[in-house]
Formats: sequence, C-alpha cells, structure tokens
Amino acid sequence: MQFGKFQVITMANEIELNTLEDIKLLKESCSLECKLATGKDGKGNLPNDFWETYSAMANTYGGIVLLGIQEKKGQFSLVGLENIDTVKAQLVNGANNPQIVSANLLKDEHIETISIECIQFLKVIIPEATRKDRPVYLKQTPIKNSYRRLNESDQKMSDEEVKRALAEQMNDSRDNEILIGYGLTDLHEKTLQDYRQTFAVRQPTHPFNKLDDLAFLERIGAWRRDREKDIAGLTIAGLLMFAEDHTIQDILPNYQLDYQERPQAKTENRWSDRVTLDGTWSGNLFDFFHIVYRKLTTEIKVPFQLEGGIRKEDTPLHIAVREALCNVLVHADYTGRASVLVVKRPDMFGFRNPGLMRVPVSVAIHGGEADCRNRLIHKMFRFVGIGEQSGSGLPKIFDSWKAYHWKKPMLEEVIKPNEQTLLKLWMTDLLPQGSMSLLARHFGTEFGQVSNLAQLALGIAFNEKTVTHERLCSLSTEHSADVSKTLNMLVEKGWLKQTGHSRGSVYHLTTLDSMIPKADDVFNESNTLGSNSNTLGLSSNTLGSNSNTLGLSSNTLGSNSNTLGSENRDEFGRLISPSEYHRFPFIDELTLLTEPTLIKLHEIAKEPRTKKRVSSDVMEAVLLNLCKNQYVSISVLSELVERTPDLLRKSYLSNMVKTKKLELAFPTEISSPKQAYIYIVKEKNMTELTI
Repeated sequence: MQFGKFQVITMANEIELNTLEDIKLLKESCSLECKLATGKDGKGNLPNDFWETYSAMANTYGGIVLLGIQEKKGQFSLVGLENIDTVKAQLVNGANNPQIVSANLLKDEHIETISIECIQFLKVIIPEATRKDRPVYLKQTPIKNSYRRLNESDQKMSDEEVKRALAEQMNDSRDNEILIGYGLTDLHEKTLQDYRQTFAVRQPTHPFNKLDDLAFLERIGAWRRDREKDIAGLTIAGLLMFAEDHTIQDILPNYQLDYQERPQAKTENRWSDRVTLDGTWSGNLFDFFHIVYRKLTTEIKVPFQLEGGIRKEDTPLHIAVREALCNVLVHADYTGRASVLVVKRPDMFGFRNPGLMRVPVSVAIHGGEADCRNRLIHKMFRFVGIGEQSGSGLPKIFDSWKAYHWKKPMLEEVIKPNEQTLLKLWMTDLLPQGSMSLLARHFGTEFGQVSNLAQLALGIAFNEKTVTHERLCSLSTEHSADVSKTLNMLVEKGWLKQTGHSRGSVYHLTTLDSMIPKADDVFNESNTLGSNSNTLGLSSNTLGSNSNTLGLSSNTLGSNSNTLGSENRDEFGRLISPSEYHRFPFIDELTLLTEPTLIKLHEIAKEPRTKKRVSSDVMEAVLLNLCKNQYVSISVLSELVERTPDLLRKSYLSNMVKTKKLELAFPTEISSPKQAYIYIVKEKNMTELTI
C-alpha cells in the first residue's frame, strides 16, 4: 500500500467560466463532471445518472456538475439548455424527494445559471456531505445505492464501506462501547501505573489521585457503567490505552501499530529502527505514544530559553510533532484494515491512520470544528497534557511549519484499497534563509511589515523566477480570495509585475526583470547554425540509448559529433540557451538536428503524424514525450505532429501548462509565437511512504 497515492481534490466552486475558451479548457476530474442534459427533445432534461454523480460527489469531496456542456473524446463544447427552468425544477424537486435521494444538500446559491454568448447552461455545486448525512444514497436503500467519486467516474460503494459510513453516522464516538467479560486483569499493570504517575506529576493536587484504580479508570472514561442496561466494564478506549496487544486484537483483529525510522528519503521500505507489535512491549496506545514521541524528537534541537526560572523544553516543532502523533491515534478507525503507521525520515515525518476524516480537510486545517472518532481516548491523552479537544491540533501543526518556512504539510485521504488519512510534514525549506535575507535587505523595513503570505509570494517569485495564483494557493492555507488580494497589493506596490489576466496571470519580481529571459534573448542569429549543419553525416548506429530525453547517450557519439560547428549547440543539434535560467537545451529548428535525433522525434510523433484524429490522451502523451527534459518550440511541435500552432496552443498546450504538465520557456511572454515548452522529469525521490 502506498502512503499518499490519492490526492484530495479541493472543491472547485471557484472555476471561472466566462468564455468559450474557458469551456474548451475544461477537464473532467474527481470534482468536475459535464453532462449534455438536453433530453430526447434536445431542449433540456435532467439526465438519470445525475443523481449517481450527486451521491458520489457528496460522499467524497463535493464538486461541480455542468449541465448543458458536451464532452466528446476529451473535447468540451457548449450546447446549452433551452428549457433551463425545467431542468432547475427537476433538480430542486429531486433533491427534496426522499424516494430519489436520501439528503438534500443543495441551496439556492448552489444552482447558478451561466450565459456565454447568449447560450445558457447550469452550474451545480454539490457540497461535501457531513458525517451525519453520509452515506448519501438513492432509492431509499443505502446498500447497493451509495456511490463514491474516483477520478472522473462514479463507483458504487462496497457493502463494507456503506456499513462503515452508517456506523460513523450513528456514533459520535467509536470507543465508548462497554466490553462484556473484560476487567482490570486484562490491563497491562505497568502502563496503568505509568499513566497515573504522569497524571499525578502534571496535576499533583487533583482529586483523582486519591482514587483506587477502578474509580480512577471510571473517571477518565476507561471504565463505564450503563445504568439502563445494568452493565459495567472496560470501554474500548480503556482497552486500547492500557491493555496488551493480543488482548486488544481479540476485540479488534485488524489492530496494528507501526513506527519506522528510515535513514534515507527514498521509497524503499527499509528502516534503521522499528517499533511494531512484536511482543517485546505492551502494544497499547499510551506506551506507543511515549516510545515513538521520544524517537521522533531525538534530533530536534532545543534552544536555551527560560520560562518562570525553568528551562523551556518545548519548541513549536515539538508541539507540532506531539499533536500529529496524538492526532493519528485518536482519529484512527481501529476496525479498519490499514495499520497506524508513523514514519521518520531525514526530510519528513509521515503519519497514517485507518479511516477517513470526519470533517472536510479544509475545515480541519483551519480548525474550530472538532469531531473526534475516539473521544474517550482523546480525553485520556488530554488529562496528561497531550492533545486538545478544540479542533486546534491541525492549525497548530500548520502554523508551526509556516513559522519554519517549510513546505506546507500535506493532509490527504486514500479511499482505495483501504480508507485511510495521511499527514506528511516535510522538513524542506520553502524559502531558504539566504533568499529571505536578500529580499529583506532589498525591500528594507517594509518587507517585515507585509503579511507572511506576501513574503511567501515574493520568496517564490525569487526562487522560482515566477509565481502564480495557483502556485501560491498550493503552498498556503489562505483563502483563494486573500491570495488574489495579496498578489494585487504587491503589484500596486510595484514589487511584482503582472503578465496576463485574472487568475491565469504570471507574476515576477520587478527588480529581477532582467533575469527572466525573453524569446529574442535566446533565439537570435548568433545562436543558429548555417544551413548545412544538418549534413554532418552522422549515422544512427553511433548513438547509444541512455539519454534522459530521446533515448540518446552523449557518451556513445561518433568521433565527428564535435564538428557541429557551434558552441551554442549540443551533440544532438539542440540550442544551448545563453541564459542560466534555462537548464535544458532547446529544439528550435528540425533541420539543425542530427539525423538519429530527428528520426527519434518522428518515431515519437508517428501516430498524430499519420492520423488526422487522435484522442486528447494520445496527443498529450506524444507532446510530453517530445518535450521530456528539453524545450521544444511551438513551431517545431506543430511540424512534428502536423497540427497548426494555433490549434496546438488552444486545444492542448495551454491546458497542459495550466495543469502543470508542461512548463513555459518564457513565462512572461505566454502567447509568444517563439514560445517553447518542456516536461521536466526529475530524478525519482521519496514523495511517498510505503508499507
């Protein structure tokens, strides 16, 4: 199972649809679906499968359905709805009909009529359902009629997934069940005494300290009486906190705890230290927390700081790691099939718990809405100073990472093959200290007076040469509107320069204008070869097969390869940019390439060259392969795939840049006829955790 394979999709209710060009750039995803909805008469009718999509999006992360837009082979076109009021009425009536769907999540503001060039269509925003409403199902029967969104398809939830959602809906806390036949003898005595000692040290005058073990356990929630049923015994929370693993597994057979310390930032499942249920320790949650917390914080440096005459041992990093470890234990669904996994690597801390979030990810990050799966366990940790029950744990973690200028933590959910929640805390500098110091010196005291978000925008623009609205949103927890305001403010101050319009704009530091090369800086006469440069007579058998880009190896070139005649060209005839901004070569003219290189490019582009119509997936794959680790000008791409530059840009390249599949060679000249594109394939590093 992979740690972090499924990325949570943010609700796309802010997509902008103002022109036909916006429609063409659409792409169906987990959070977006387009339906023709014209009906048999072609005037407008709510399609039958709308409610399956409604159920699927509500049970996943919410999303948008566009009614009146046709999708054909990956291409989108606006058809419109003539009887748009009829479709609206069908929507409202269906959402309020329990025979059709179990919960109405739609409000007036969720159904919007949009008009483009006098053609009307509907934008329907489907909110993510709360735990109390899940699963949202059809036909009055949750089993076999509940759906979930995976990629761009609606898939039926398994019976097990439905039952788990129903259990989450009915139980505010999953750990307060009384276990018949279990008593004090089932607890690990040393764990209980360690807990009581920790409690007493923290609160020496607390009245609980005078109680015997049974009374103490009852007061903290580990033992409970049900007066209505006249039963008493250990709760599941008490068992998980204080029993031994083999006893816990009698009740929860999937219960598994795992800590792995990995010496390198790689995907290999190798560890230098591990804590798991191997019989050498108790195997309960309280002991696991303390063993693992010590290991996680071993290398964290504590600056000398006095508080009340006593050295303060906590740093924001200690607090964040403690909250994350507590979080993973108190929110775990111990009936689930995935294990609790904690990973420590040189570049990150990783935490995984079985079970999905009980509140939307965006809500959890901003805090204030607590809905803990195991409230008694959380209560027991809180009694000894670990964790809070106010919904502030994740905001503390994100704030700590922001204070260190590290990459924003990644909180995500995995649905298949097993439901699980993942938190990755990257310890990689988002804004290197040297960059921040330089910016502070350059802008003076004003730099320290702008918001952290503004500093982040300037730092990204400095380190990455440009910044966009989308990029800043991906690295910040701030609202999209605040990101827009911040970028506009920096433009008004004259610190950033804007190219483009609206959220498709590219921004760069005004004072670093000269560092962003223009097309004319690269493509000038001094960087071109004579017309005979392609007649070097290199044969294809003089080339190897280990190149990162075209399957070519410079180490196996024939002895004549150095006679290309220009230091501005590499051994394949590709242009070397005079700017340090470009780390990769350019293909700007096919006639200047070596024969084997040209042959290889033609092989890659064979399908679109020989067919008038190919699917968008095929064309995108070809374009990515052509641009792998090399800039290719739009004129060369046009020639290779035999499509006009205008068609390529509008139908493929613009969207591929927007979705980060391709990067621009000249980001400040978006529509330049000399624009070139690149697909950078980085050396594989550890971005996932595996078990």
